[in-house]
Amino acid sequence: MTDKEKTFVEIYADGACSGNPGVGGFGAILRADGKEKEISGCEDMTTNNRMELMGVITALEALKKPCRVKITTDSNYIVKGMNEWIKGWIKNNWKNSQKKDVLNRDLWERLLKASKPHDIKWLWIKGHNGHVENERCDELARKEIKKCKKRMQK
Repeated sequence: MTDKEKTFVEIYADGACSGNPGVGGFGAILRADGKEKEISGCEDMTTNNRMELMGVITALEALKKPCRVKITTDSNYIVKGMNEWIKGWIKNNWKNSQKKDVLNRDLWERLLKASKPHDIKWLWIKGHNGHVENERCDELARKEIKKCKKRMQK
């Protein structure tokens, strides 16, 4: 299958945390062929960066076949991680530039695996700046945090 034959998918993702660490949520929007799907979830005790990663990971894992993908996120951690840092981390046995273990290695490895079949362009945007899809993903993430907190109170 040539690149032009692959479906083009837009993914928007965001993560949020109430406390860092604390209760976290993520939200993602997948858009392709005139259709849109929203994905969201939460974790009881996590960090903002883990939720940012989970937003992108769950969206990529929802794709059923290799696609051309544009991922838009307000997380420099993810965009720089995938565009600049990850090759060095792997080369240095998952050590960062300070020779310390890469944080969230489990999720970075999961993201790598989920990314592999696709041709991906990583795009950073400024968060909380009126970007419609980013605001919606943030809203999904915050709703998940509320649901998680209610579940924990029971």
